[in-house]
Amino acid sequence: MTLASQPSPDTTAWRIWHDARAGLWIDHFDGRWMVQTQGDTLPRRVLSMAEEAGALSVYWRPRDAQASTEPTLEWGEAIAEPFSVEENGARYCIDFSAGYSPGIFLDQRQNRLRVKESAKPGDRVLNAFAYTGAFSVAAALAGAETSTLDLSRTYLDWTWENFALNGLNRDDHHGCRGDAFQWLATFGRQGREFDGVILDPPTFSRHKKKTFRTDRDYAELAELAARVVTPGGWLLCCANTHRMGMADYRQQVVAGVQSAGRRVESIDSLPMPPEYRGDDYLKSLWLVVR
Repeated sequence: MTLASQPSPDTTAWRIWHDARAGLWIDHFDGRWMVQTQGDTLPRRVLSMAEEAGALSVYWRPRDAQASTEPTLEWGEAIAEPFSVEENGARYCIDFSAGYSPGIFLDQRQNRLRVKESAKPGDRVLNAFAYTGAFSVAAALAGAETSTLDLSRTYLDWTWENFALNGLNRDDHHGCRGDAFQWLATFGRQGREFDGVILDPPTFSRHKKKTFRTDRDYAELAELAARVVTPGGWLLCCANTHRMGMADYRQQVVAGVQSAGRRVESIDSLPMPPEYRGDDYLKSLWLVVR
């Protein structure tokens, strides 16, 4: 297996090595490598690979470690502060000290491009479970008016940093802190509608007395989202799970849309970036809803 090549000239962040069987994953962030392993040791060959590839730094963290664990510098230059990377022409702030993820999930690269290419000037796009707002940036760069939902004030602030990196005026967009289920229900009661809604929830979450699992509860989420999509609008539904196959996932999503009294006009399954080498843990569906 060889290192995955740069996807496009305007992309400086991608998964450069993906080997689930061996338990080794390497993400490339403009020359800085973030390595994850299933075991608690870093294979020495990684450092040789980095040197041969001309990497600037190698940071490592066992995948079984707690999400808040910071990676350790194993080779090369120390990263003293956050830096930016480019993906399909958009810029995102990366922070290796942030813990679970440094600021962007690279497996969503093609989905963000789909949003950027599908959103139109004047569209209203809702990004639920937004994390650092990468999907919001993609939609805003297309001219859409975005609403970004996340439980974390830290991540909403990070979203605005990403907007600033791309020359986007945050005053033209909206940020909502709180539970996405509650906000979607509120928007439905208010009669608010969006031309596009992005759903990329965590695999498992607990907020107050409510527990959510993608393999069990996605239909409820899809129903809430379908209630706030304009006729002819789109839904991007994503689920990060090995526990549920695409057929079952698709069934849940469609059932949720139908429970909202809406009709699925079309539905496409979106593949993961090719460097993930056939690993299908991320399920993505693009629906047009009537």
